[in-house]
Amino acid sequence: LAGPTPYWRTFFAWIAFVPLLLAVTPVENSSGRRALLRGAATAYGMGVLWYAGDCYWIYQTMLHYGGLPPAVSAGILALFCLILGLYFALFGFLLALIAKNLGRRAAFEAAPFLWVAIELLSSRLTQVPWDLLGYSQIDNILLTGLAPIAGVYGLSFLLMAGNVWLAAAIAGKPRWRLLRVACVLGLLVVLQNGNRLIPPPTPIEATAVLVQPNLSVDEDNTWFRPGEYDEHVGDLIALSRRVCGPYLAGMPELNAHLITPQCPARPEPPALIAWPESPAPFRSLDPRFVEALRTAALGDHAPIVAGNIGLNPDGGPDRYNSALLVGADGSILGRYDKVHLVPWGEYVPYKQFFAFAGNLTQQAGDLTHGQKRAVFFAGGHSFGIFICYEEIFGNEVRVFVERGAQVLVNLSDDGWYGDTSAPWQTLNMARMRAVENRRWMLRDTNTGLTTVIDPYGRLTASVPRHRLTSLAAGFGYRSDLTFYTRHGDLFAELCGIISIVLLGAASISALRRPKLSKAA
Repeated sequence: LAGPTPYWRTFFAWIAFVPLLLAVTPVENSSGRRALLRGAATAYGMGVLWYAGDCYWIYQTMLHYGGLPPAVSAGILALFCLILGLYFALFGFLLALIAKNLGRRAAFEAAPFLWVAIELLSSRLTQVPWDLLGYSQIDNILLTGLAPIAGVYGLSFLLMAGNVWLAAAIAGKPRWRLLRVACVLGLLVVLQNGNRLIPPPTPIEATAVLVQPNLSVDEDNTWFRPGEYDEHVGDLIALSRRVCGPYLAGMPELNAHLITPQCPARPEPPALIAWPESPAPFRSLDPRFVEALRTAALGDHAPIVAGNIGLNPDGGPDRYNSALLVGADGSILGRYDKVHLVPWGEYVPYKQFFAFAGNLTQQAGDLTHGQKRAVFFAGGHSFGIFICYEEIFGNEVRVFVERGAQVLVNLSDDGWYGDTSAPWQTLNMARMRAVENRRWMLRDTNTGLTTVIDPYGRLTASVPRHRLTSLAAGFGYRSDLTFYTRHGDLFAELCGIISIVLLGAASISALRRPKLSKAA
């Protein structure tokens, strides 16, 4: 369950929904309310099991890092699965509704549109679009060509369509059934092998230094002992000055091999230094923190961005999850305050309604949402900086690029996930953001995965997890805008409109049927 997913296993995304499609659209017993309830219940069971298997790490996070009892941790995971499983239930209900009134063929044709519309709903309603179906194919260069146009939803659409093709082949007339199934499986295997394609080269124009502090999230990081603060900061500054060194080419713990570059005697200053989001006691108004950033920037002749807790200069009570940017000349260029916070992690939604759960709400942060997705300029280039959880929202990340960002910078702390599959899931979602916008992404994390991602989603350089280290790696600048960058989730929204039209047609058919029966 932990670690990166082997590519061969992602083939199951092409066939996983076939049993569900056949079960909720039966030719027999498809009339009456029971058919709709049966479709919803069947899909709901699949959804709950899916989230339990995919997001099992919630239990460990709450238990080991949230300090909650095992029963409460298990309850939170169960509630999470039961709530998000409702999206699957909705899919099954609507599919059964169309099958009942317009026939199985119409239900199959509607399935990809319904699925994408429901994925979009999960992004907008509960705002937890975690590990959508399309992310499974992030290594498939053939399929990711859809992302700059339709986002991750384009891949989800095609994968659901593949499930529909196979389901239709199985559900067809017995004659030639085996041949139809074999042909569809052959086509799906061809599409799955898109990982063998080689994308065009991506020129490297500059170097970034990404520092990985490897601070434990469940230990005291106040650094109150005499000299402790200076000791830790000194380590970070020293790592910031490693502008050339060994790195892993590819995905850590899967297919990466060590590269030892030939470093010049006098390497060029990096275009950017990054310190990630971490439990370090960094505060935007702390003179020691600001001075440390200035020391690193002036010493390396490079701008530096660092995660910290942002405070209001006027002394207001608001606290932000922030990234402070300091120029190569030591001047403060700006601060980005995280706009999309983690519910129940960084703030408590509808806090007034959860007063009864005082102990639980105290475990969550009390941060304030930022108000602006600003683009920062340094060294003649523009950077879009976003923090952790924001990486899963394609329609929000694209705003940075739309506003002029030539490079994306993701600061994250995945230490909360431990050694589970969650860090790899967040990495794949971040990779999709790079592909959707055709931008290099500098991903700097506290405990890993720290890496540089090219505009086609490839990991060009990484460092091992759980090490105090830094990564010096090349990247490039781009100013072109993709269709997705310009128009966002337009494809998914169109799928939503088509779904409404199909449901309208099914409803009209249902209303007309009793009248036709009486006339007969």
